[in-house]
Amino acid sequence: MRPAICFKQLVDASSLKPEFVSNLDILFVRELTGGIYFGEPRGIKPIDNGERKGINTHVYTTSEIERVARVAFDLARKRNNKVTSCEKSNVMEAGQLWKEEVQAIHEKEYSVVELKHMLADNCAMQLVRNPKQFDVIVTDNLFGDMLSDEAAMLTGSLGLLPSASLGAKDKNGNMRSLYEPVHGSAPDIAGQGIANPIATILSFAMALRYSLDLDKEADSLEKAVQGVLDEGLRTKDIISKGMKEVSTSVMGDAIISKLQ
Repeated sequence: MRPAICFKQLVDASSLKPEFVSNLDILFVRELTGGIYFGEPRGIKPIDNGERKGINTHVYTTSEIERVARVAFDLARKRNNKVTSCEKSNVMEAGQLWKEEVQAIHEKEYSVVELKHMLADNCAMQLVRNPKQFDVIVTDNLFGDMLSDEAAMLTGSLGLLPSASLGAKDKNGNMRSLYEPVHGSAPDIAGQGIANPIATILSFAMALRYSLDLDKEADSLEKAVQGVLDEGLRTKDIISKGMKEVSTSVMGDAIISKLQ
């Protein structure tokens, strides 16, 4: 599976100026089955002087990079037609390969899509400095893990973030997909009525848009979420001064009412 982690900014983070994050919409495409988390050799081994060393291997192949790059370019076509590819080509050979292969497939198959290359550490800085410059960001497993978590806090809560794991297209152009909130199941707050349902609802909106090509229905659902937030309703994780705290079910019912 080749994942795309997507989020749309819906609530201004209290520490940031509203104009900095309002209407922010960035889609992360993170390679999830390769890179340093799965590379070999790996492990912790003793060395001669009584110390130990930890070993991890960061490795990518042409086919792995091409597959995730195609996902990013195809998704960009449904958005603002702009992709930023992030790596560390200045110090890592795997990063050099990543940059070269993304550039090659862009020139061969996706020249109509705007492509920009950016070092991953610079991307981290630019997300804090000027996040609205980005539309689709494609990167490897390690950098995607870190950059998407950093960007998540522009919203103020993981409870707002939908995601999808997207596979390569089959011969009919269909793509196996799994849509779910970015966050986990949070058993520690089960049954308390304080969980934010928005990430789950927006994950369904992503499924409508990217798997079912129901853009109108996805727009309606996203607008319903935005409308409820504009009215000041907040679950506990995003409550702020002057807003009304509501339960999980009340937030969900309010969003549904906007669709009727």
